[in-house]
Amino acid sequence: MRNVNQILQAKGGRLVTVPQEAPVLEVIRLMAENHIGSVLVMQGEELVGIATERDYARKVILQGRSSADTPVAQIMTRQVVTVSPTDTAQTCMELMTNRRIRHLPVVENGRVLGIVSIGDLVKAVIEDQQEEIAQLQQYITS
Repeated sequence: MRNVNQILQAKGGRLVTVPQEAPVLEVIRLMAENHIGSVLVMQGEELVGIATERDYARKVILQGRSSADTPVAQIMTRQVVTVSPTDTAQTCMELMTNRRIRHLPVVENGRVLGIVSIGDLVKAVIEDQQEEIAQLQQYITS
């Protein structure tokens, strides 16, 4: 089974972040432009939160706030669940299921290395299973 570092390498190292002061409207635009469901909120090099589409729906739309006037710091999730590069896809999927989250920032020694989504993990598991099936088929036919 793949670990998070392997998934990040296959995915590429692009990381979308915003400062705490960024207006929610800018954050939502970034998500749309990059086809992603979350953005990491940083203060310098420090991860201070994560803003997700779910945060937007629940804390802006349902509360009648203005996307243009609300800073992301007011709606972001502050208690960010993170994983390390050595964690397995299985560990991440269990964590996501138990915590009901879809995005996990990858942090090592206080430094953000990337982020994995449920989609990234499902893709990795499917590829691992396809590889295992091919190996078993080859074993059976040889």
